[in-house]
Amino acid sequence: MNHVEGGWPKDINPKDVEQTIRFRKKVEKEENYINCLQHLGSVMEHCIKQNNAIDIYQQYFEEDEELEESSELPSAKTINILRDPNEVKRTITSLSWHPDGGRKLAAAYCNLGFQKNPKDMSLDSYIWEIENPSCPEMTLKPESPLVCLDYNPKDPHTLVGGSYNGQIAYWDTRRGSQPVEYSSLEHSHRDPVYKIIWLQSKTGTEAFSASTDGQVLWWDVRKLSEPTERLVLDPGREGNLDRALGAISLEFEPTMPTKFMVGTEQGLVVSCNRKAKTAAEKIVCTYDGHHGPIYALQRNPFFPKNFLTVGDWTARIWSEDIKESSIMWTKYQMSYLMDACWSPVRPSVFFTVKMEGVLDIWDILFKQSDPSLSVKVSDKALYSLRVQDNGQLVACGSQNGEATLLEICSGLSTLQKNEKSLAAAMFERETKREKILEARQREIRLKERSRSEQSREDEAGREDGEDNLEQLIARAENDFYSLVEAEMRRRERREETPQENDVCDEREVQNGVENGKTGDETGNTDLS
Repeated sequence: MNHVEGGWPKDINPKDVEQTIRFRKKVEKEENYINCLQHLGSVMEHCIKQNNAIDIYQQYFEEDEELEESSELPSAKTINILRDPNEVKRTITSLSWHPDGGRKLAAAYCNLGFQKNPKDMSLDSYIWEIENPSCPEMTLKPESPLVCLDYNPKDPHTLVGGSYNGQIAYWDTRRGSQPVEYSSLEHSHRDPVYKIIWLQSKTGTEAFSASTDGQVLWWDVRKLSEPTERLVLDPGREGNLDRALGAISLEFEPTMPTKFMVGTEQGLVVSCNRKAKTAAEKIVCTYDGHHGPIYALQRNPFFPKNFLTVGDWTARIWSEDIKESSIMWTKYQMSYLMDACWSPVRPSVFFTVKMEGVLDIWDILFKQSDPSLSVKVSDKALYSLRVQDNGQLVACGSQNGEATLLEICSGLSTLQKNEKSLAAAMFERETKREKILEARQREIRLKERSRSEQSREDEAGREDGEDNLEQLIARAENDFYSLVEAEMRRRERREETPQENDVCDEREVQNGVENGKTGDETGNTDLS
């Protein structure tokens, strides 16, 4: 009834197609392969014969179940509240579920206010058993408060955390509360580490981190003395740390091992390719859509080409194919959104938390304008959010150090009939719509550019014409004043010696007239 793929060696990732094909080819060459197949064939034949007699997969009362599900209203109920045991309460900045069934929850506690940490404030973070809210199961003791924390999906005993002072710490819960290893200060981040994620690797010991110092660093927890790789988020692709964008969120999808995405303080999402040949090629493209820092960034687990971001007062859904705008978005909320994530079981459901202490659950197949369910979780601001792998439990971390566990109704945590195909059609339709609008915008911009260029040419022509006219007017004025001066001199002389200068005056006037004529001929100006 419930088939889980297993039997793979530890160094093989079942989700990596290349690794599984290589392993299969290796097994097929072994001598014992044919004997095993023949033995398994007889077992399989026996099962098929049994199944022909009795349908063991028959589902009873299927219609009644569907009716019950459809009539259920969206709901969520609080199961437990895990409170910070210290007197000075701190914000829960990060949460991580235990990979084996989600029986435990790791929480990172840190006060992010600049120089607002009191002297007696604890530096500890905790691992909680969700059924025992009275006291934490284990205490993690870093040298600096933890801003982010992540369980290793391959080894549930190990965790990696990013500290307020920029260091990376690595824990093995079998070895106690103290970190097994720390990164050295000179090779760590210069600002708080806001996000750290484990990578899919053969060894299961690699992780990468992001900080507001503008760097993304890759680490191997077996040797944390210095990072294995470094990327500076310089939009000019020159690796200049002074111009780098501050990173505040990260996204890594195991099915796309070479790709990763970074959310920045400036509201840009930077898409990167780790395996690019040069540092400049590692930054592939950017998506600009938020007015403030991008606090959350996650690909849809069913449709990795579509990803969710949260920044300022909205949550936005993007497609990798559209660079200029998101394909779907929520309307502006009354308070800042601080975190968000997709449901691991339903492709059309995502969760957001707000500064006013409210958890919103959105089902975009049901409605896009408003959340399907809003729950007032706390009187304080909610800063972090994580959903259990089965989609039924949600943990919300608040400003006063409370982690609230909520159980979601089956309607929001069970895959609905035809949901995948409907969600895929919706994402595709919205992507096409944005492409058409983008093309239309490009056409309008081109027309405006051609119009502005034409108007510039016309203005230049007008200016040339105006210059020619001004020259003609200036020439005509000069000719006019020269005639007037000649006439004035003639009259003065006539008054002094009227009889002697008559002949000379007539000549001067005649010369003035001739000069006026030549100016008229050359300047094409009427001097009358």
